[in-house]
Amino acid sequence: MRFVKMHGLGNDFLLCTPEMRGDLVLSPDVVRKLCDRHFGIGADGVIEVLPSEVADVRMRIFNADGSEAEMCGNGIRCLAKFAFERGMVTGETFRVETKAGIIVPRVITEGGRVVRVVVDMGEPRFHPREIPVDVPGDSALHVTAMVDGRAFVLSAVSMGNPHAVIFELPENWEHFGPLIEHHPLFPQRTNVEFVEVLSPREVRVKVWERGVGATLACGTGACAVVAAGVARGVLERRVLVHLPGGALSVVWKEDGCLSLEGPAEEVFEARLLKEAVDTWTLPSA
Repeated sequence: MRFVKMHGLGNDFLLCTPEMRGDLVLSPDVVRKLCDRHFGIGADGVIEVLPSEVADVRMRIFNADGSEAEMCGNGIRCLAKFAFERGMVTGETFRVETKAGIIVPRVITEGGRVVRVVVDMGEPRFHPREIPVDVPGDSALHVTAMVDGRAFVLSAVSMGNPHAVIFELPENWEHFGPLIEHHPLFPQRTNVEFVEVLSPREVRVKVWERGVGATLACGTGACAVVAAGVARGVLERRVLVHLPGGALSVVWKEDGCLSLEGPAEEVFEARLLKEAVDTWTLPSA
């Protein structure tokens, strides 16, 4: 197996095509082994770049725990750089098929290399059935959830994947993150964003990512924060989102779609022996 290690603000991924993957099957067990930071290579997820019948390329993304995700804002920026620089797409704007629908990235280049990527992330969804979140009514912008004896007011939003946005940043947020991820309100679990509002156009965010844990950045999470903040009247439509790995620019445009801009970096390309993967054993296995 050949793969490329990439990251978007420290949210890191292993990328490959079917040709690069060879006969290695990306089963949940293999993905967990690849992503393990002590016994494997180390990553927040694995992205396979595939042909598409409805777009220029198709993205499959697997979380570090082996589960398959619908979409990833940082991951799709990495995919855009990967596909453009390897000649898999023509033009600086192209279409990517994901489980969350068609996503349209636009690459910004310097000297033929991609330095930043702007992604049209589509429209946020607030109806509980579309997130999904188990509450009545037509939206879930003010939901009180009891978590380990503490009440949190969260806003549930879908950016093609579920998010619980909480406009407070407790010191022990990493304790509450997994409890909210697995809260009974969310039948498919959820990503969790803890938000400190610095101004109507600037926030600081900590992310607990579904199937991964605490991450340095989350693109769909940044968009969910802005969507929830605008809907609740605490943020404007153009916001700088500070994450542990760096900053993302998010704009909720007049057409109803959110635009996400940020960097994507390639770290290295390597070859992995299938025999090595077969012999890896994780402590929890």
